[in-house]
Amino acid sequence: MTSSPRRDPLPLRGRTALVTGASRRAGIGLAVARRLAAYGASVYMHHHRPHDSAQPWGSDPDEPEALADAVRLVAAPGATVAHGPGDLTAAGAPSRLIAEASEALGGNGLDILVANHALSGSDGPLETVDAEMLDAHWAVNTRSVILLIQAFARLPRPDDGPAGRIVVMTSGQDVRGGMPEEVCYSLAKGALASSVRTLATALAPRITINAVNPGPVDTGYLHGEEHAAVAALFPGGRWATPDDPARLVSWLTTDESAWITGEVINSENGFARSL
Repeated sequence: MTSSPRRDPLPLRGRTALVTGASRRAGIGLAVARRLAAYGASVYMHHHRPHDSAQPWGSDPDEPEALADAVRLVAAPGATVAHGPGDLTAAGAPSRLIAEASEALGGNGLDILVANHALSGSDGPLETVDAEMLDAHWAVNTRSVILLIQAFARLPRPDDGPAGRIVVMTSGQDVRGGMPEEVCYSLAKGALASSVRTLATALAPRITINAVNPGPVDTGYLHGEEHAAVAALFPGGRWATPDDPARLVSWLTTDESAWITGEVINSENGFARSL
C-alpha cells in the first residue's frame, strides 16, 4: 500500500531533533531549528560560541536563550526547544552531546540529527597549510560528525517507531574546481561527503543519512564588492538565505524522504562559481 498523498502540516510531530552549530541568528543552524520546530519536532540547539568569537564576524550579540526563543516563536504546540554548549573536538564530547540532547527532550532518544557545525578559517592554499591546520579541520568537520553519528545510531530505536534521519552539511569541494584557497576545510568536508555512501549502508534500514551542500549562503561573512561579486554568480542575482537550504534539510528529516539515503545533494540555485 502506498502512503497517502495528503501532506501532514506537522510531519515531525512528536519527534526529537538535535541541530548542531545553531548559535547565530544569521546562520543555517538556526534556520533549520526553526523549520524543524515549525514542523512539530522538539529541538535541541547545540552551540559553541568560542568558535564564533574567533571568526571575523564574531559571536552573535544575542545569547543562546534569545536564539532559542526565536525558535519557540514558530514551534508547533507541544514542541520543546532546549539548548546547550559543547566543544565537539574532544573524543567523548559527541556522545555526551547526544545523551544531553536526548535527556533535555524527554530522555527517549533522538529521531533526527542535523550536523551543521563546522570549523571555518585557519586555512589557506596548499603551500601554506600545515599538520596543525589539517588536524583541526579534521577534528571538527569530519571526526566529530562521525562520532555524533555513531552515538546517534547506538540510541534505542523501537521497531515500530519512525526511522532515524541524519543530515550532514558539506560544501562545494566536489563542484567545478573545488576550493583551492581552503584546502584543509575542503579536504575535511570532502571526506564527510564521501562517508555518507558508506554510512548509508551501515545504518540501513533503521536510519537514513544524506549530505547537503548549501552553496554560498548569506550568513554575514562577506560585504561590499565581494558580496556583490558572489551574488552576480547566481542566475537570479541573489545569495541564498539561510532558510533556502533549511527547507531542503528539513524535508530530508521527514517521512517523505524515506527513499533517499547516501546522497550528496547540492542546493546552489545554479551557482556559476566563475563568470
